[in-house]
Amino acid sequence: MFELSVESHFSSAHHLINYEGKCENIHGHNWKTEITVAGENLDKSGMLVDFKILKETLNEVLEKLDHKDLNTLEELKGVSPSSENIAKYIYEQLKEQLPQLKQVTVWETEKARAVYRP
Repeated sequence: MFELSVESHFSSAHHLINYEGKCENIHGHNWKTEITVAGENLDKSGMLVDFKILKETLNEVLEKLDHKDLNTLEELKGVSPSSENIAKYIYEQLKEQLPQLKQVTVWETEKARAVYRP
């Protein structure tokens, strides 16, 4: 089994819904995002997926989140934009373009991350 991962970043604001504590107030993060694809078969170039394609595809999705208030995005209306839900949202946005997608990891700080894998 081969696995490839790429990382990227975006900055956004959010506040958690149905939460009591500091994070119920609007605040921001510089999110690090990693996607991982996995598969058995390589193409004729000896690659599972071109890193360039992985980076471009991920950055297209992150551009929709960058410098936004995540609570105001139509795609996240009514959902608390927790790290968990953001990881799932990114996965859902990428899964059709990247059928080998295994998981999405988002870090809201360098010591706190969430992983979504179906």
